[in-house]
Amino acid sequence: MTFRNYSSAMEKATVFVGNVPVGGNHPVTIQSMTNTKTDNIDQTVEQIRQLAAAGCDIVRATANTEASARAFRDIKPQINIPLVADIHFDFRLALLAMEHGADKIRINPGNMPKHGLEEIISCAKQYQVPIRIGVNSGSIEKDLLEQYGAGARAMIESLSRSIAFFEQRDFYDLVLSAKASNVGLTIEVNRMIAKQWDYPIHLGVTEAGFDQAAIIKSAIGIGSLLADGIGNTIRVSLTGDPVKEIPVAREILQSLGLKTGIDIISCPTCGRTDIDVESIARQVKQQVGHLDINLTVAIMGCIVNGPGEAREADIGIAGGKDQALLFRKGIIIGKFPQSEIVQRLVTEIKRLGDNA
Repeated sequence: MTFRNYSSAMEKATVFVGNVPVGGNHPVTIQSMTNTKTDNIDQTVEQIRQLAAAGCDIVRATANTEASARAFRDIKPQINIPLVADIHFDFRLALLAMEHGADKIRINPGNMPKHGLEEIISCAKQYQVPIRIGVNSGSIEKDLLEQYGAGARAMIESLSRSIAFFEQRDFYDLVLSAKASNVGLTIEVNRMIAKQWDYPIHLGVTEAGFDQAAIIKSAIGIGSLLADGIGNTIRVSLTGDPVKEIPVAREILQSLGLKTGIDIISCPTCGRTDIDVESIARQVKQQVGHLDINLTVAIMGCIVNGPGEAREADIGIAGGKDQALLFRKGIIIGKFPQSEIVQRLVTEIKRLGDNA
């Protein structure tokens, strides 16, 4: 089941980032950002390859020095996903990054001079590079803060100024982004954006933090908007290794039916449980969680809800005393000891995947 409802949400225009379409009816894409020094080309390339292998569709790297902007030319031939340049303050670095192969640039127009923005627009037209306009709650123009305070209205007014500036210069190859570390504010401002403009929207909860708290914030903020049909590309921002962001983003999309993947459902366990549900679920996830196939796998611990859930899944088990019934498409195909359950599940999952 998918929660995405284009009948109630404005369909967005399409922007191409390299060869990846963002917007329209195209799939929601997953983004991340490197945390290496961009001009350390070997480290940056290696991290991008790891991100791509994990399922990242588009990657961003900082271009905060001339060396890092020029490094795009050496990085690009060694990777297979689009590369976005993250630019702040110095518009000349945006020009360098585009000249050296950036597939898109991300800027906050509020921290750049008008003549610099005009040069960016001219260069982006020449190289056919889209621009993501970013507004963060922590970087709103002073006059807007004084007039509206730090909230959704100020962010919308800031974004509106930037969009008008680009449209007046006949540049429409835009992606919009408004982020806050506050989940409620992120949801509020993006709902306002979706009602007002038809540009693609990039979603994320900025500076979400680390570990479980950051994952929960991101899942609520991004997931709530996606469930409303809002958002065309996402980034889960976690402190630390960016590769850890990708599985979280995939889970958010899969839970809403917006990405193919194996959905493992498992019971919380109780005193009736006689098999190690947690261990089985973890091992199965580790071995087949990366497969890009639509399957529901039920790992249930007892005979109360187990048989029903297992029958409804593509593949499922219902636990008994150190053993389990194995179901495939609602039919019992055998009873196996706990020692064989993981391998039996993995074998059946791969078999169904091959026949999909």
